[in-house]
Formats: sequence, structure tokens, C-alpha cells
Amino acid sequence: MRKIHLMNEAARNAQVVMEPVRKQDGPTTGLPGKKLAFKRYVATTETGLHARLAANHGDALAQALMDGDPEIDRELVGREVGDTQTVFLSGGGEVLHASPSLVEVIFGTDGKERERKPAEDVPANTNEDAPIRWTKMRLKRGEVIGKFAFCRTIQLKHVDGLSYDFLHAMAKELADKDEVARLGAGAKGRDPLIFQDNGARYQAFLEGRVDGPKYKLLLHLSNLELRTIAAG
Repeated sequence: MRKIHLMNEAARNAQVVMEPVRKQDGPTTGLPGKKLAFKRYVATTETGLHARLAANHGDALAQALMDGDPEIDRELVGREVGDTQTVFLSGGGEVLHASPSLVEVIFGTDGKERERKPAEDVPANTNEDAPIRWTKMRLKRGEVIGKFAFCRTIQLKHVDGLSYDFLHAMAKELADKDEVARLGAGAKGRDPLIFQDNGARYQAFLEGRVDGPKYKLLLHLSNLELRTIAAG
């Protein structure tokens, strides 16, 4: 079970369990009572790529394609593809035997590149000594949907009676006010949430739903803010 270190508005904190919200199963393809399996097959090899064919045949490539099938390796094309591994290639198509250096590229609001620098290792911050905490920012549930695009939702769950009371009280407060609370990480709660080392940075909003003793506490994550473009 993955845990998250959470602090409420009264500065009380606890480690609780988090898990992704499961989506409902969508429609399935295939025939009733029969399973459908997807397989991959070799479509071509390096010698069948256009650049290699053009280099080998030159101006006679079109005639070679009409006379035969030089792009098809009959020993390999059509074979089923099993387990694969990622291979990094250089700009010239050569295999790199060491992982490339990562570069962080920063763009401005106009879409133009502003800065390019070596990428830094960024540690996760959701299960550290400093818990993620409520900020002063509150939004109505209907309002936050129009301001942020949510890409993930995580459900927070209790691990014992004390953490049940802790989370249920949060959910009830938010549900009664029809609000979501923005959460932040770091010593002052101003940093975005990072769930794994060098992972994506998310703005997080906590939503509560209550039905008597039952509750649901949802952490909605966004890495895209929606803004209205001024008419030009």
C-alpha cells in the first residue's frame, strides 16, 4: 500500500493510504464468450526502410518495386513480436549503449524557448517528514472544474479508527461547504505534489463526499490550468 503524509487545516497530520480511482470498464471488443487477443507482427526491417532502399536502388527504385518486393524480408516480416526492450538511437540512427543525458527545456507563454539546461533530480515529496497541507485557497466544486484540467484522481483511505475520524472530518467539512481545498507540499505548503522521483508536478485539490458514516476523500491532480485567451 502506498501512503501519503497529510496535514489538515488544524495542523494535525497522519499517514494514510492512497490508491488510484478505478475507472468503470468500458465496452469490450470481440464475440460473446470469446476472448480477443492483440498481437504484434514485424512489418518491415531496417533494409526495407525507404532510405535504405533509395540508397541501394537509386533512380531504379520505382522499377524495382514493380518488378519484385525488395522492401520485404521474407525471413522476418510477418513474424510475431514477443517481449521487447527500449533502445535509444542517435540522430544518425546508431544504437546508443549508454542512456542519453536529459535536458530541461523551458518555454515562455508565447511558446518560444527561454532556457535549456541539464535536468536536475527532483525527489518525491508526498511521504516526507513535512506533510502535504491545506492552503488558504478554496474553490467551489463547480468553479474548479472550469479552471483546471484534471488528469488523475487519487482516493485517500484510513488505516485505523483514528485516521478514519481524521479523514471523515475533512470530507464532511468540504462536502458541507461544497468546496475543494488546494493542497501544497514542502515546509510551507507552497510546492506542487510529486509522487515519485523525477515525476510530474501536480496542483492538487481535495474533494469530500459524505453519506452518514461513509465518506469518500478524493485528491484531484492537475498539471494544466485553463485560462481564457483575450480577444486580439
